[in-house]
Amino acid sequence: MKIRLAKETDIETIKKIYENARAFMAQNGNPDQWTDGYPDEQIIKKDMEGGHCYLVEDEDGVQGVFVFIIGEEPTYQHIDGAWHQNQTYGTIHRIASTGKRRGFAAICFDDCRERIDYLRIDTHPDNQKMLAAIEKYGFQKCGIIQVRNGERIAFDYLKS
Repeated sequence: MKIRLAKETDIETIKKIYENARAFMAQNGNPDQWTDGYPDEQIIKKDMEGGHCYLVEDEDGVQGVFVFIIGEEPTYQHIDGAWHQNQTYGTIHRIASTGKRRGFAAICFDDCRERIDYLRIDTHPDNQKMLAAIEKYGFQKCGIIQVRNGERIAFDYLKS
């Protein structure tokens, strides 16, 4: 697997992956996480312009997308609970795959962990697949944060 920054020519591929992810989540008991076309093209372009949007590729092409940002995440300023560390961190957002490769989340987590030792992530309480991947990887639950359309469970991970 190869991980690279997304380019303008990848927008349609990313939109299709997110569209499929929304359908998958809705079919698997999580219809409320990515609503109203979120993440849309404007968000994708903003992620790309910031140098935060990554694609995971193999010999069969693009297998998925994720966003990784090192530095303060505004929605993490207020948490009902507590972060386990108070240091510079990387935030993982908007992970979605084609569903053709198992262990996609762990591939993303590994890449992010190589960039910085302390990671944070959140997900919808109904996103059972992502919750399982987060917990299996070793992230620890910290509490609840608020985002544009409700509550999310927040986790962190410190590389040992």
